[in-house]
Amino acid sequence: MQNRISSFPPFIDEKSKILILGSIPGAKSLEKQQYYAHPQNKFWKIIFELFNEEFTEDYSERINILKKNNIAIWDVIDSCERKGSLDSEIKNEEANQIEELLESYPNIQAIFCNGGKSYKNLQKLLGKNFRVPIYLLPSTSPLHTISFERKFEDWKKILEFIDNK
Repeated sequence: MQNRISSFPPFIDEKSKILILGSIPGAKSLEKQQYYAHPQNKFWKIIFELFNEEFTEDYSERINILKKNNIAIWDVIDSCERKGSLDSEIKNEEANQIEELLESYPNIQAIFCNGGKSYKNLQKLLGKNFRVPIYLLPSTSPLHTISFERKFEDWKKILEFIDNK
């Protein structure tokens, strides 16, 4: 299979308090070289609503909102083979160095997995009783068909780990 894809570098700094992990970027994200670039993915809409920010399509502004709110993002999978964007099509995956990242950034207080694939993979990597709590959130992908309101309610959990001021 020649469809090997790779994730992006993490967005993280010494002020980050939570780490949100996806599985690996979808086709639209790879095309645009942006996290969560598919227009129907609700990740950015949820983030902007959580922090009462005015929504924007500007990617640098989106990243600034994450930084301002001490949120880091990355993916559990470093590279894999996949046709299209479905997690179920992922084969021959190689993991990102999540544990090493967390050692370099001991300021991370919680990890939130955007969907089941990232959660299952992270459990395999770090184990169930890792020193940082790990939470499963409903995927923001348009393929995960629960309502926006339900996703948003579950995603509010991250606010417990964020000091905005």
